[in-house]
Amino acid sequence: MTRGIEEGVTETREDGTRVLHYLLRFPQPVENVWAAVATSDGLGGWLAAAEVFEPRLGGAVTLRGIGSGRITAWDVERIAEYTVEGRGRIRFHLEPTRPSGTTVRFTHESPRDEDPGWRQRFEHLSAYVEGTP
Repeated sequence: MTRGIEEGVTETREDGTRVLHYLLRFPQPVENVWAAVATSDGLGGWLAAAEVFEPRLGGAVTLRGIGSGRITAWDVERIAEYTVEGRGRIRFHLEPTRPSGTTVRFTHESPRDEDPGWRQRFEHLSAYVEGTP
């Protein structure tokens, strides 16, 4: 099993869109994981430099090498969703787990069929959240 990633990624198709679901578990609290997936510094630490990042519903986001789009769902410390032109929608849904961990239900909806490399990216996320990027 990849560090922090629960086995059993699922893939479905909905109206020609590829939908990937991952279940990620971290021993760190929600606020630490939130900082990694929903802040400019956090995203830059494991995914891509956030050249533009407006942390609010409808805010602009530009991730270097990935593309530009909007924040299409935003519920502080629970849901961060980014829709990037040509790349689809990525969604992080955070849930606290006992005693102090975090479960992330991650979804990527994309019109593309190629492997987006999420497993490797989640390795970087796990290391970032652990404080050893």
